[in-house]
Amino acid sequence: MHEFGLPPLYNVRPDANLTDLIERIAEQYSDIAVVSHKVDGRWHHLTAAQVRAEVLATAKGLIANGIQAGDRVAVMSHTRYEWTLLDFAIWWAGAVTVPVYETSSAEQVQWIVSDSGAVAIVTETDHHTAVVADVRDRLPKLMHTWQIDADAVATLKADGARISDTAVADRRAALSADQLATIVYTSGTTGRPKGCQLTHGNFLAEMGNITARMPALFRTGESSVLLFLPLAHVLGRIAEIAAAFVPVDIAHVGDIKDVTAELGAFRPTLILGVPRVFEKVYNTARAQAQLTGRGRVFDLAATTAIAYSHARDSGPIPILLRIRHALFDRLVYRRLRAALGGRATHALSGGAPLGERLGHFYRGVGFTVLEGYGLTETCAAATFNPDDRPKIGTVGQPIPGSSVRIDDDDGEILLRGPNVFTGYWNNPDATADAFRDGWFATGDLGTLDDDGYLTIIGRKKEIIVTAAGKNVAPAGIEDRIRAHAVIGEVIVVGDSKPFVSCLVTIDNEHFPTWKKLNGKPDDATVADLAADPDLLAAIQAAIDDGNQSVSQAEAVRKFHLLQTDLTEANGYVTPSLKLKRNIVLRDFATEVDAMYSG
Repeated sequence: MHEFGLPPLYNVRPDANLTDLIERIAEQYSDIAVVSHKVDGRWHHLTAAQVRAEVLATAKGLIANGIQAGDRVAVMSHTRYEWTLLDFAIWWAGAVTVPVYETSSAEQVQWIVSDSGAVAIVTETDHHTAVVADVRDRLPKLMHTWQIDADAVATLKADGARISDTAVADRRAALSADQLATIVYTSGTTGRPKGCQLTHGNFLAEMGNITARMPALFRTGESSVLLFLPLAHVLGRIAEIAAAFVPVDIAHVGDIKDVTAELGAFRPTLILGVPRVFEKVYNTARAQAQLTGRGRVFDLAATTAIAYSHARDSGPIPILLRIRHALFDRLVYRRLRAALGGRATHALSGGAPLGERLGHFYRGVGFTVLEGYGLTETCAAATFNPDDRPKIGTVGQPIPGSSVRIDDDDGEILLRGPNVFTGYWNNPDATADAFRDGWFATGDLGTLDDDGYLTIIGRKKEIIVTAAGKNVAPAGIEDRIRAHAVIGEVIVVGDSKPFVSCLVTIDNEHFPTWKKLNGKPDDATVADLAADPDLLAAIQAAIDDGNQSVSQAEAVRKFHLLQTDLTEANGYVTPSLKLKRNIVLRDFATEVDAMYSG
């Protein structure tokens, strides 16, 4: 099949906008908790009426400080309640939000603020404010800098005391579905980040159709979501909008290290994450079982969970499998679900493939990870697996009201729908290049099955052509190798080479556990163990597993262990955790060539 679409379940009115969400829930669910805000180490619940009052007061402060309709206001902060509050307040003031990753350099901040023409920026910490100050003289349009940790919200509320409710109502009334809501800059694996223009209608169509398709996951007064993804990433923004749309209770966690503890404290019913999170949960649980002498039990439980999930797709579950599954539920599965808070039955995952094996494992333990696919340009999800009809290993069907097409010539994924962006800010050439006969050209390759479920093959620009002329899509095998606990990052190489190889790094979080399990000195570094046969064997085992997913011509035959981590801090990874492949290959060209010498 080359094209598949679904009718809409939710249609956006031309005069609708995102401010309507807060107004509606304050009227219909005034006493329902819609935000959980941590104060002095304890979760405090804010009702819809309280959130509306906070948004209104903050919007007044923006207006009092000269923010005009259509002005761009940047926000640079970790994920926290104030980020969401400011986002809606900016919209209530008729302005446009420009997210900036909290890890951005001064040069990146200067580009985004300058290119967007932002007249104000809200930072979080002294460090963020200092980063902005470094480039302040190159930002002539920037009028205001407020800092969250220096009482930015309280200051804005005080400034807005003299502004009437009518002034804010007038700004809201002037908004429509086709007006700009945000400019989200891509993380930029190559070149300068481009600003994606997303409208109020894009977000409303996205969340209106997703929540309508999966009502069991979004139940007012019952459902809750713990948000720990960056709000500078469009996937994080979708969570806050979904919470206001339904509404459901949302809590924010700013530091990924706190997620495990907060899952147990907040106990969400739905988790929004990326595959790396779910890989680490699995790998950590398995490592702990091995350290306590229960590794064999865990592995048998994992095998049973995977078999159980497969059996659910093929008919009645055999009685012996049901018995084994029930036994391991008492011994293993319930502990895993407890680590995820104990209430969550589903997760929404995007950004990269989870892998079929882990997908079946999680469904088998009673926690289904629903994979989706999308880009900043599609307002996050363009496709997703519905909770009542998931297909493990795919990224699901298009959101209702949209269509997916596979290009006949090269297999590129083309998208069309009300969630697709209007173009790139200040970049008409890039906008023209992004569309093909009204379809957004994603740059990704994929296939559609007879039911309209999409499977991702990889990025078009990352296809490797070996010396023998074999086309290799590296993403699939990279994700399979990276899923192993010992592996940090992996990048497959082989363009114009006689065979496929890869560069790998070690996962720093798992490395201490691996050393304990394998009798290595606690203080040994990766450099110390670079020639260690046990470590090399562990890497080879991960590669051997990855090779099972590809043909012999696509299999990795050699690897080189890098002693340099590939991180955002040293410029090899984007804030959205995508490898800058071209920079890695440039800087480690000698190591790549060494794998082919002789």
